[in-house]
Amino acid sequence: MTRSVYVTGIDRGDGRQVIELGVMELLTRQVDRVGVFRPLVHDGPDRLFELLRARYRLAQDPATVYGMDYHEASALQAEQGADELVSQLVDRFHQVARDYDVVLVLGTDYADTQFPDELALNARLANEFGASVIPVVGGRKQTSESVLAETRNAFRAYDGLGCDVLAMVVNRVAPIDRAEIHERLDNRLPVPCYVLPDEPALSAPTVAQITHTLGGKVLLGDDSGLARDALNFVFGGAMLPNFLGALTPGCLVVTPGDRADLVVGALAAHSAGTPPIAGVLLTLNERPSDEVLTLAARLAPGTPVVAVETGSFLTASELFGMEGKLNAATPRKAETALGLFERYIDTGGLLTRVSAPSSGRVTPMMFEHKLLEQARSDKRRVVLPEGTEARVLHAAEVLMRRRVCELTLLGPVDQIRKKAADLGIDLGAIQLIDPQTSELRDRFAEKYAELRAHKGVSVELAYDVVSDVNYFGTLMVQEGLADGMVSGSVHSTAATIRPAFEIIKTKPDASIVSSVFFMCLADKVLVYGDCAVNPDPNAEQLADIAIQSAATAEQFGVEPRIAMLSYSTGTSGTGADVDKVRAATELVRSRRDDLKIEGPIQYDAAVEPSVAATKLPESEVAGQASVLIFPDLNTGNNTYKAVQRSAGAIAVGPVLQGLRKPVNDLSRGALVGDIVNTVAITAIQAQARPSTPVPTTPEGKGGSSAQDPNPSPSATQKVSDL
Repeated sequence: MTRSVYVTGIDRGDGRQVIELGVMELLTRQVDRVGVFRPLVHDGPDRLFELLRARYRLAQDPATVYGMDYHEASALQAEQGADELVSQLVDRFHQVARDYDVVLVLGTDYADTQFPDELALNARLANEFGASVIPVVGGRKQTSESVLAETRNAFRAYDGLGCDVLAMVVNRVAPIDRAEIHERLDNRLPVPCYVLPDEPALSAPTVAQITHTLGGKVLLGDDSGLARDALNFVFGGAMLPNFLGALTPGCLVVTPGDRADLVVGALAAHSAGTPPIAGVLLTLNERPSDEVLTLAARLAPGTPVVAVETGSFLTASELFGMEGKLNAATPRKAETALGLFERYIDTGGLLTRVSAPSSGRVTPMMFEHKLLEQARSDKRRVVLPEGTEARVLHAAEVLMRRRVCELTLLGPVDQIRKKAADLGIDLGAIQLIDPQTSELRDRFAEKYAELRAHKGVSVELAYDVVSDVNYFGTLMVQEGLADGMVSGSVHSTAATIRPAFEIIKTKPDASIVSSVFFMCLADKVLVYGDCAVNPDPNAEQLADIAIQSAATAEQFGVEPRIAMLSYSTGTSGTGADVDKVRAATELVRSRRDDLKIEGPIQYDAAVEPSVAATKLPESEVAGQASVLIFPDLNTGNNTYKAVQRSAGAIAVGPVLQGLRKPVNDLSRGALVGDIVNTVAITAIQAQARPSTPVPTTPEGKGGSSAQDPNPSPSATQKVSDL
């Protein structure tokens, strides 16, 4: 069984950091203790390890990551021979391996080293470590024939040196050649061969990297602007009309600082979105007047304007030799890299070949990985009504690059595009709809008036109501134009889910809508319900919440063992509150005798085996409950927040349950990662239903679904503003 994976190459410039990041992603899906080891390291910060440490919350001491630096290794080999060098590196590797379930080994980089046969050194180290090897071949600026020959030769080299080759990866090939190279390599070697195209956004430096390298001074711009990728360089020297025609999306404008016309023109073009630029770089240590800079700041807030001392020629020489790097300061590049890895590599097949030891623990990271993987397996369309919110746009970019689901953003289209341009986000194939001007507005008004006729809603009134982004998004779900909706980052809980109560309504077998949180603890995931919707459910409603929560848990891979919580365990207490929980427990047993359930039970007896052994020794739930049902909203909401803050748990939710189609709410303090997880959950909930047809027009017209006669939730049901 493989306990370590060695990612290596045959030469420099193969961009293997993408593969190393992708393999780390795979390993952390399967085990919770992954170590990193780099046998040889250059002086200076290790950008990739810093990225891995930040992204995967590695607790590994950085001092244990490295074997030795190149100078020390070269001197040791010269004085005592290769055997002594390898022996010391093996010892240092095992110091890491003994503390981790699996180790990712980052091979040497072939850059400025003094080893005559670096490939053989990597092969020997892999063998001595007992690691399986993934060789990476760089294909940039090479012909198809050259790439094919290098790949076959690389396999023969590592295989001939006794390595266990897991797979071959060809990286950075010309996109136009990728399919041909993949076809010609497929089944030609005894191991899988994966071919990745060159991705300009990965090799493009960010404006911040350019500023740092050139020693520039930031005159205008914010962190989001400085994080933009400079996909191209446009040098300004022509008159403004000709200059504007040369601008390309994501370009960095390079112009002498005294050309105020080009500065203002470029920023005006960015503001109009024709096209969005990365920023402006001013040469010759010249800067525009304060009046021009004030105008520039108003035209394109956040867009960087940077001044450097060098002239245009020397600046150009530096720029064309600069390449973007994956590091902790470029999280968007990491998402791009993972999206590329997951699109072109059979991750399931590779993970099977790696055969890392599975862990019985479920860490928060494993759970998050599983969400994205499960959503990706059967892609659905999710509508996000808050299309102009920066966090939503960042989340949409992650979801798009990771190919988690299809997306529709709602809001004024020009504002969405401008906001995305200011954030340096390429919206790609994401669908944009403005409810105010959409041709769907008339259709939705008629539908809403029909659904709410018993409340006296006319078509004229409905026409105004459906222009609200949450009502419009909910109607998209109801009418089959989207599979689910996520909102709430800037709207209250009530504003988000009230349209669902009115339009989508409850499932035939559900009396109420309720919610759960997935509480990701250090080693397991618990399901808490209901912590967001129902203030004081009666016994009938509490039983419904328990059954709904068990179904939700099962859908997301958590085996349901239900604890009906109370301040009393078993028959030790009496009173109205305890009796309600006892009655609810019996109702669940009568309806679903297949479910494991215990109640009333106290929290400690539900989750702690030692307490359970004393209070309920014969119970098959006590001490190992996975679904915890709280008796009221006050208890549930406070408990989830206490556990989240005090135990450092990650709370994913609330996830609404009981609706005919999925709609989910966000906290107004939601982070980008929270939004990504909630959208993935919504897409997974939608997988139980037929998928939405692919839109055939910019507004994504689809078929109309029949109205469900099931009544809406009780008028007494409330929502908690999280």
